[in-house]
Amino acid sequence: MSGISKEMTVNQVLKLYPKSVGVFTKFNIDACCGGNRSLEQAAKEDKAALEELMTALNQCTQ
Repeated sequence: MSGISKEMTVNQVLKLYPKSVGVFTKFNIDACCGGNRSLEQAAKEDKAALEELMTALNQCTQ
């Protein structure tokens, strides 16, 4: 399991795992202007399923 948690910000994840940009795009998460939001907040505001987002992000860290 990776160190990605729902409390991390979008920017933190992008910095650690640049490949995650594709995941954010797939889930319609604003990874530019909305980068200071936690993953949980971004998923809620951008209407993405948090559990699915976390699974996809964890897969891109392997």
